[in-house]
Amino acid sequence: MRPSDIGLLASVGAPAVSPDGTQVAYPVTRTDLDANKYRTAIWVAATDGGSPPRQMTSGEHGDDEPAWSPDGRWLAFTSSRKEDKGGTRSTLHLLPVDGPGETVTLADRDESIADLRWSPDGARLAFTSRVRAERLAEDDEAAQPPRHITRLFSRLDSVGWTIDRPNQVFVVPVDGSSAAVQITTAERDHGDPDWRPDGLALVCSAQADGADLTARTDLFLVGLQEDGLCAAGEPERLTPDEEVSYGAPAWSPDGSRIACLTEHATVWPGQPQIEVLDVATGEHHEVARSLDRSCFPFPGRRRPVWDGDSLLFSIEDRGAVHVYRVPADATAPPARVIGGERWVTGFDLAGGTLVASVSTMTEVPDVYVAAGGLAAGGSGEAELRRLSTVGASVHRRVPPIAAEHFVVDSPAGDGDLDAWLIRPGAAGASGRSGGTKVPVLLNIHGGPMTQYGHRFFDEFQVYAGAGYAVLFCNIHGSSGDTEARLRSIRSPKAAEEPGSGWGGVDYEDLMAVVDAALERFDFLDADRMGVMGGSYGGYMTSWIVGHTDRFAAACSERAVNNMLTLETSSDVAGWFRFEIGPSHLDDPEEYLRQSPITYVRDITTPVLILHSEQDLRCPIEQADQLYVALRLLGREVDYYRFPAESHELTRSGSPKHRVQRFEILLDWFGRHLQGAPAST
Repeated sequence: MRPSDIGLLASVGAPAVSPDGTQVAYPVTRTDLDANKYRTAIWVAATDGGSPPRQMTSGEHGDDEPAWSPDGRWLAFTSSRKEDKGGTRSTLHLLPVDGPGETVTLADRDESIADLRWSPDGARLAFTSRVRAERLAEDDEAAQPPRHITRLFSRLDSVGWTIDRPNQVFVVPVDGSSAAVQITTAERDHGDPDWRPDGLALVCSAQADGADLTARTDLFLVGLQEDGLCAAGEPERLTPDEEVSYGAPAWSPDGSRIACLTEHATVWPGQPQIEVLDVATGEHHEVARSLDRSCFPFPGRRRPVWDGDSLLFSIEDRGAVHVYRVPADATAPPARVIGGERWVTGFDLAGGTLVASVSTMTEVPDVYVAAGGLAAGGSGEAELRRLSTVGASVHRRVPPIAAEHFVVDSPAGDGDLDAWLIRPGAAGASGRSGGTKVPVLLNIHGGPMTQYGHRFFDEFQVYAGAGYAVLFCNIHGSSGDTEARLRSIRSPKAAEEPGSGWGGVDYEDLMAVVDAALERFDFLDADRMGVMGGSYGGYMTSWIVGHTDRFAAACSERAVNNMLTLETSSDVAGWFRFEIGPSHLDDPEEYLRQSPITYVRDITTPVLILHSEQDLRCPIEQADQLYVALRLLGREVDYYRFPAESHELTRSGSPKHRVQRFEILLDWFGRHLQGAPAST
């Protein structure tokens, strides 16, 4: 795979099953390099596979979030497009699925529309969208009144300022008799609306008053007036006043309970869990703690799905994402419905039919129906039958290279680590090219609470196609592992469950994986190794070259380089104390001890720095600090800043910037590991 081949890629998004279970709708996103944009269209397939999938929308402006009406006759979906002056224009539409009729527009807003939910009677749709403060009515920023900051967490990467454009919940009648009505008004973000089965109220997540110091969210009940459109009184908080965040709520069919995702708000990292809340009593309990895994896969968060008195949910497990079923009363342990070496990126169940979007290391996501086993009320895992053909069309043009899995004993002595190696594309089965050893690129994931594993990753395929052996792994702090291992990288000064801090046991794990790979694969060249990563992976890259010179070149991307300044400059400023323990005001030395910039004088490895100028998660000052220090020290360093890009450049940045990024990386490592600039 070459950098420009990202223009050939396509993938499916989260599926939505029709109420009778006979059809599934799903978005398909394709990359248009010439237009420098992504095109997303809605498709529908028969779940019995009896007819080929059909494209329902053009996808010219980014059609997404298909949602079936309760009678199965209509699909609601959103459509978004970039405006010339910046920002996004978003519309909400209704599309007749089988019968005659034209697409109907229900809402047109200057902010994104998301979180579509049909009312049980099919007469209304709930959605969320940002509402701009009056000060933003003036287009000329030089004439706008000053922005008033009154709380922490007032910005969000890829979104921008949120304090003067909070996310609100709206309800709109589908017959067009009224414009959309805003039913939440508090000046804070609301999300994840879901209708109570009687259609007279909704539940949503939002930050409670005074909770901005922890970013904790709660669940609120929003009652509706008789017209079913306007809010009746103030929202009622349903969740207890605890140091727990609640989100992604889903009402039980009888309306007595709400299933949701929960996460400790002041001890991080940890494992998000599924809880069931009794609405009448307020009692709540976890249902999946026995798995000792995170129930919040990244990317691809999915609210739990009710199936009678049971729940379906997804977990991360050693490089995979699986689907489980559990009784809502937790009277039996969770049972795996979809397992194997695969990554479930989304799933839905309706009419007794379970459908999932699934990826593997050698296949982009496609849509599958789950047959038999627990998916059909029996026992054992379901079998998957492919419904969409996106992967086949992609991989005919871009043949993927498979990875070899191996395990490494962690130096911590608490078990093994999962690692993988992709052999270079030109090297064949032996891993060799012309009898010579091959260069290696160690890739480190971000997070730190994310994982590498069984999903298609264009970056690894590009590096392998350029002649590199690609090494990657999951270490202490990675998700898909036990909570004890997740928390092993908490600061040694944390009051609860202290660990080594960043750059401790995680660094030792990475070095152990490199050592094991060199011993296992004799075609790897220990003198031509590169190291790279983004976000936390960028942090570890900067940390590694400040603690060893075994790598011939490095790329530190969107990195954390100074934890002390990050705690005040990030969009989640104030959050890192929940991992480090003391505040940066009380113990700045601990923040600096864990910061790569502290060890910059020890860096002799050539370093490439990549960063996005609109990155709010790890602001570009983090890159500036590393670059300035290395330049003043006279070390070899190169630095590229991507304009108009956020922390998400590698995942959703402009296609041309993604190609240029690949070209810069391959040129850098080509000069340092292959003796010549890359030919792209």
